[in-house]
Amino acid sequence: MSGLLKVVGGLAVLLLVLAALALFWYLPVKADRDMNVVKRDAPISVSEKAAKFHDDLRGADLHSDMLLWMRDPSKRHSRGHTDLPRLREGRVAVQVFASVTKTPAGQNYEENTAESDQITLLAIAQRWPIRTWDSIYERARYHAERLFAEEAESDGNFVVALTKRDLADALAKRETDKSVLVGILATEGSHPLEGDIDKLQGLYDAGYRMIGLHHFFDNELGGSLHGVSGEGLTPFGREVVLKLVEMDIMIDVAHSSHQVVRDVLEMTDEPLVVSHTGIYSACNSTRNIPDDLMAEIAARGGLIGIGFWADVTCNDAPVGIANVIKYAADKFGVEHIALGSDYDGTVTTTFDASELSVLTEALLEKGMSEEDVRLVMGENAIRFFSENLPD
Repeated sequence: MSGLLKVVGGLAVLLLVLAALALFWYLPVKADRDMNVVKRDAPISVSEKAAKFHDDLRGADLHSDMLLWMRDPSKRHSRGHTDLPRLREGRVAVQVFASVTKTPAGQNYEENTAESDQITLLAIAQRWPIRTWDSIYERARYHAERLFAEEAESDGNFVVALTKRDLADALAKRETDKSVLVGILATEGSHPLEGDIDKLQGLYDAGYRMIGLHHFFDNELGGSLHGVSGEGLTPFGREVVLKLVEMDIMIDVAHSSHQVVRDVLEMTDEPLVVSHTGIYSACNSTRNIPDDLMAEIAARGGLIGIGFWADVTCNDAPVGIANVIKYAADKFGVEHIALGSDYDGTVTTTFDASELSVLTEALLEKGMSEEDVRLVMGENAIRFFSENLPD
């Protein structure tokens, strides 16, 4: 009997070990691979002329969710869309890294509540610090710590820009060393504040220089584009917006309700960002806000980042994305258009960060001038950050 008990005990231990391996190693990698897909119908091919032109660009992207996933950013991976090596291969000079801290179950573009949270299990499975398991604020701080750890281990060729000077110095260094890459921290929604405006200083101190007001659900600031209320800014939301302006923190309204966007435009003349989106009149999707709001954002000197996935472009091939970029440039002014890939944001794309030259070629083939292609591929965003990061 004792022998049987030993066998049963051994099997129980083995099952626990296998369960732990599945939870902490296999499942997070599988989720990453399944949710951040690169769908290629054929091998990537770019003309020698386009490749040479792209090689000389300073690329910039307004939105990547790389920090959400259990990947070493310093190493090249075969899953997902981004890591630092692939960004460098794609000639990206400036990348905004967003902190995703809460997502609802059954996430969709039409209607979500704030009652559920899928990130808690992901935080546990990916072995984030225990303090992040029940604190949205601590998740955002942890993501910032991850990015600064990369900076510390990079031998100076990865810089997290906190000020105009940081950005200028890094870009000056990049003139002779194209491996230099600049990261800027942003939040995907303001729920990390957890209703406490004092935590805004904590996020600033952690390195955040752009704050998204909403994600897929209504929060203490007001209505999400995908929430249930459709309402504008709450009194707390108005307080936060004023504080963001005072602190020189850039405001991103990519997931905010139409009324929230209108309220913010009424409250401040500071330029706004729509970091990852499409254009409603080019792709009739509830994910895209109305053209009149986009026009007002552009008129105020704002920046519109065009996404790389089909829900916002209606065509995720390079030519489809190029169509929307050119359409937006013609409609709102080329100086207000940038890239907003949403890489690693649980979207499917047709090319990863290392293959951005296919988009450059598609834009050139659409008839955009080389000067305009340089603007939308990176120079507009670089100029915007050079003007709007804190002194």
